[in-house]
Amino acid sequence: MTGGMDEAIEIAVVGAHLSGLALNHELTGRGGVLRRAVATQPCYRFFALAGGPPRRPGLLRVAPSAGHAIAAEVWALPPDGFGRFVAGIPAPLCIGTLLLADGSTPKGFLVEPEGLAGAEEISRFGGWRAFLDSRAGA
Repeated sequence: MTGGMDEAIEIAVVGAHLSGLALNHELTGRGGVLRRAVATQPCYRFFALAGGPPRRPGLLRVAPSAGHAIAAEVWALPPDGFGRFVAGIPAPLCIGTLLLADGSTPKGFLVEPEGLAGAEEISRFGGWRAFLDSRAGA
């Protein structure tokens, strides 16, 4: 069998695919294994996108002087699972290369600028869970 975890591809997630959240099953159901929790480098702006459910965030890379570190999880998927996972990602989300605080550069979720129409910037929360927690208390 080819495509096992010895050939795993890492993908960083920052929103509804995080452990225990609404879309995490899309990773675990494709053989995903949580490798680590790590923040991004401080070169991103973070948005709660319009639409849903589930609510989804968008991560946009900006100049380091204009960005924030955002909480992320890095998952490992076998190549066939990675391919099936990425094939199902709807616009305005896309996959690019993320810059993480630990120096790694896995593939991960980004948002196309057009997807920011009607979005709320939530960078100040530092992550999706903190943003959701702020809404739960409101």
